[in-house]
Amino acid sequence: MTRAAETKRLLETLGCVVDGGDLAVHSPIDGSRIGAVATATMDEIDDVLAQSRAAFLSWRNVPAPRRGELVRLFGNALRAQKNELARLVTLDCGKPLSEGLGEVQEMIDICDFAVGLSRQLHGLTIASERPGHRMMEQWHPLGPVLVISAFNFPVAVWAWNAALALVCGNSVIWKPSEKTPLTAAGVQAIFEKAVANFGNAPAHLSQVVQGGPDIGAALVADPRVALISATGSTEMGRKVGQVAAARFAKTILELGGNNAAIISDKADLGLALRGVLFSAFGTSGQRCTSLRRLFVHDAIYDSFVGALKSASGSMAVGDPLDSNNLAGPLIDEHAFAGMQAALDEARALGGYISGGERIAMQGVYVRPALVEMMAHDGPALRETFAPILYIFRYHDLAHAIALQNSVGAGLSSSLFSTDMRECEQFLSAEGSDCGIANVNIGTSGAEIGGAFGGEKETGGGRESGSDAWKAYMRRTTNTINYSDNLPLAQGVTFDIG
Repeated sequence: MTRAAETKRLLETLGCVVDGGDLAVHSPIDGSRIGAVATATMDEIDDVLAQSRAAFLSWRNVPAPRRGELVRLFGNALRAQKNELARLVTLDCGKPLSEGLGEVQEMIDICDFAVGLSRQLHGLTIASERPGHRMMEQWHPLGPVLVISAFNFPVAVWAWNAALALVCGNSVIWKPSEKTPLTAAGVQAIFEKAVANFGNAPAHLSQVVQGGPDIGAALVADPRVALISATGSTEMGRKVGQVAAARFAKTILELGGNNAAIISDKADLGLALRGVLFSAFGTSGQRCTSLRRLFVHDAIYDSFVGALKSASGSMAVGDPLDSNNLAGPLIDEHAFAGMQAALDEARALGGYISGGERIAMQGVYVRPALVEMMAHDGPALRETFAPILYIFRYHDLAHAIALQNSVGAGLSSSLFSTDMRECEQFLSAEGSDCGIANVNIGTSGAEIGGAFGGEKETGGGRESGSDAWKAYMRRTTNTINYSDNLPLAQGVTFDIG
């Protein structure tokens, strides 16, 4: 069966019929065309926005636990078709099938989280300084939520946002990456099954809008969109942030990450080796949390880097549908060109490179690249979405932390050490400045229970667990006077006659 035929079969199994259109889709696995989708026109975008606003006005009045029931049904529908959707993810974006299965599991997990959350959207009761008064806060639905997702997690990041947005009483508009549009169509079909089983959800509660940056820009600029959750490059985030700020829209920005790990001379080196390999080369280095920079203590540098070279050199790279392979292809030729440009720049600065060669296969397959750098400089200071790991020596932990924090992004970080003092220093206010700081695990592979996001040029947004739900709602502070007097706060007097 051809890739195109299998893709069509999977979409039909999910309940989705894609009739084609002007946006051709090619699988990174071998570069073959696997389908096409129609991109939206500006008139269609206006209809989508009007429909989303109408859906919100209805959905916000549905009790939150009832809204949670729809998300529960959606989670069950995902469970029933986990294998088919995961395989579609792999065909669409090229990540190994085990990672595709993990991504769909993330969708299921966030649905479970959101169902419980639907009974916990509570505010505070606050002590009033005025007698006979009570203060409280409430959280209310916000409005239509726009989710702009990236190719590397084509379904999970949407689910992080959509599951929370839906239980919070909002409608959802999804603008997927133009590189992975088929997975979005498949997920929307699964969601529509849940809506049909739910019975009385408003029409157009979730909609998919296909297209390029111009389509995204039109959606971001429209005042009917109350919240924009955008995942992608820092460059994209700057544009979204500026347009949103001009109309005072709320944003959740999940942008670039130039993530680092520090390997102490007191680390469990076997544990560290596994953690580094997956963080750096899982998803072929195409995660926002991928490990980009590695600081290794002088005392263990030679032995640890030697083991890392041996392990990465023997890592199986190939067809991601083959379970024997740990890494699949880069998303496209543009990604390969960026990788080679970064390696050339590192080489010019005196970097010693192990690996990084292209593998002779259909599609864009490369060997993981280890780059031992003379100084913390050049391409190591920015994110390259590819399997490149820059390696540096260090002898003082405080200096390694300072170098880790010296880049623009602030998403994820990690320290491998069995020394409690080192671990606590890394996690303290003078330690990592990232939104995610891990000890004895790598930089990637976050669980949905914690809020996900980063600082600085990563955008400051938070998605998924903890109290990230608050971003999808509006807060009101209420003061109720149940007395027959009207005392003013702070002792102010305003007596009439």
